[in-house]
Amino acid sequence: MLNNKFFFNDYSFSSKKFNSNLKKTKQAFSSLKTNIDNFENPLFECFMKSYVLNFSSQTIGKFSNCKNIIIIGMGGSVLGIKAIYSFFKKKINKKIFFFDNLDENLLVEFKKIKNIKKSCFIVISKSGNTLETLVNLDLVFSKHLFKKNLIVITEIKDSSLINVANKFGAEIIEHKNFIGGRFSVLSEVGMLPSALMKLNINQFRNLERLINNKKFVSCLIKNVTTIYSLNTKGIRNSVILNYNSKMNDLCFWYQQLVAESLGKKGKGVTPIISFAPKDHHSILQLYLDGPKDKFFTFFNSGKKENKYKVRGSVINDNMKFLKNKNLGLIINSQFNATKNVFKLKKIPFREFIFKKNNEEELGMLFTFFILETILLAKLINVNPFDQPAVEKVKVETKKILSK
Repeated sequence: MLNNKFFFNDYSFSSKKFNSNLKKTKQAFSSLKTNIDNFENPLFECFMKSYVLNFSSQTIGKFSNCKNIIIIGMGGSVLGIKAIYSFFKKKINKKIFFFDNLDENLLVEFKKIKNIKKSCFIVISKSGNTLETLVNLDLVFSKHLFKKNLIVITEIKDSSLINVANKFGAEIIEHKNFIGGRFSVLSEVGMLPSALMKLNINQFRNLERLINNKKFVSCLIKNVTTIYSLNTKGIRNSVILNYNSKMNDLCFWYQQLVAESLGKKGKGVTPIISFAPKDHHSILQLYLDGPKDKFFTFFNSGKKENKYKVRGSVINDNMKFLKNKNLGLIINSQFNATKNVFKLKKIPFREFIFKKNNEEELGMLFTFFILETILLAKLINVNPFDQPAVEKVKVETKKILSK
């Protein structure tokens, strides 16, 4: 179980109000658990170990010898797998490249890829008509690369991407229509690339066990109640303060999940990402002494040691406390110092400490934040599964380009 702590004080809200919100959260969780237990929403199936992924071991074997994996997608189609790759990068032997924006610099980077003919190309779009994904597909790839090395993950319906896949004989993996992009990390969208990276995909999904684990459920309810209580007091900015760079992409995944799920009807939580200790020298002053409209989530690894140590060759006497200290210890000291000052200033924060750094632990965190977000949506009365405002931008873009 993740080491999770949420520090909050009665200064934020009265105990009576908190207890009322706690009751609401427990009712929302009870309804959610009934939904999961009775399979009322098929979305939750992909978080369960019993979910049958719709790709075969033969498909994995067919592409397992590729030197590179090149992934094209946007938003939820790619953020989850980027988070997984960054988290496990040190143990993955393949080179992974992501085309997740319209940016000519990505095209420059593509030209630098070695062994391009030994690459596996994975194109992901739930609708099969994502503008940016199709533009990148057209700009980046030549026809001779498609014939043996292309995998398409999309809904099985008439679409631009399905037409491309059929034309070039691509391997087609179904993207279930009930799994939205930002909830897709533990489905085929995230698990197929993970399998090609030789990660243990059977360890990621454990919803059946977690939803019945008292410690996990207690932690979930406490977090949701606190965030909802802070939200009702006008504290609606969620700052992720990350002290471990391998979790940078996990922060971006969390940002999309919260922003796109909750930001509706003038409501929501605004997720802001900060990378520490770098941001100690820029935005931390605001966090500590600016408007009290934020709560914080600290990410860090339980690992305090690494191979890099300050030798002291350029350290003078007034900084001699750094001598023989390794980099991990220095970063953790800054992490703990920041928490101590947050406590003194009564700034609400929680921390997630990664101890095992394995597939099960990361999968647990994905599941935790998805359930947390869905419960918060229930409490603030918004639909976490749509994004109507974004659809308007897509329509307007097509109108402009069609002139």
